[in-house]
Amino acid sequence: MIYKRSLLAAVAGLSLLGGLAMCQPASAQPAPAPARIRGTIDKIDGNMLSVKPRSGADVMIKLTDDLKVVGVKKAQISDIQPGSFIGSATVPQPDGSEKALEVTVFPPSMKGSGEGSYGWDLGANSTMTNGTVGDLVVSNGRTMTVKYDGNGKGEKKIVVPDDVPIVLLNPEAGRSLLTVGAHIIVVPTKAADGTLTANRISVGENGTVPPM
Repeated sequence: MIYKRSLLAAVAGLSLLGGLAMCQPASAQPAPAPARIRGTIDKIDGNMLSVKPRSGADVMIKLTDDLKVVGVKKAQISDIQPGSFIGSATVPQPDGSEKALEVTVFPPSMKGSGEGSYGWDLGANSTMTNGTVGDLVVSNGRTMTVKYDGNGKGEKKIVVPDDVPIVLLNPEAGRSLLTVGAHIIVVPTKAADGTLTANRISVGENGTVPPM
């Protein structure tokens, strides 16, 4: 008997979401979900993308015909306003607040994407929180309050250091951003034969490195 499993992982801002689908005999152990791949495009051959990860060997990813390309471009703290929907990877601080490792600002059309707070892989004890900005204070340590729903309602006080990257997502970006040397982040689907496939990919614009 064949079972099918699917997994959605949250992407910025944009977090940035991918799926995992596989078919296996009932007696087989499920294969681990592929991790987020962060790196640069090394080679493009039709729908095949060779990616050089930040660590490890090159990875081949097959792009689907309906691939969605999300652009990632640099932004400023002024692009965040009360009511903005944002995503921020953070680590806890002793006073109960969270220190941002990055902040991704979503356009209105992506409001609600990946809403919630969940584990992330940018550092020990890091989490990703996607939610709506309430209060925002830029004159006292650049602190914002983020409220979220989704996997449980909550609120976080997030401190954004001056050197933390802030980016905007462009959901209307096209395949023209897929060029050798471009920085990407992708969560591919892994088939039973080990083939990686992606129907969504985030690409830095003008040399931007997606920080999420």
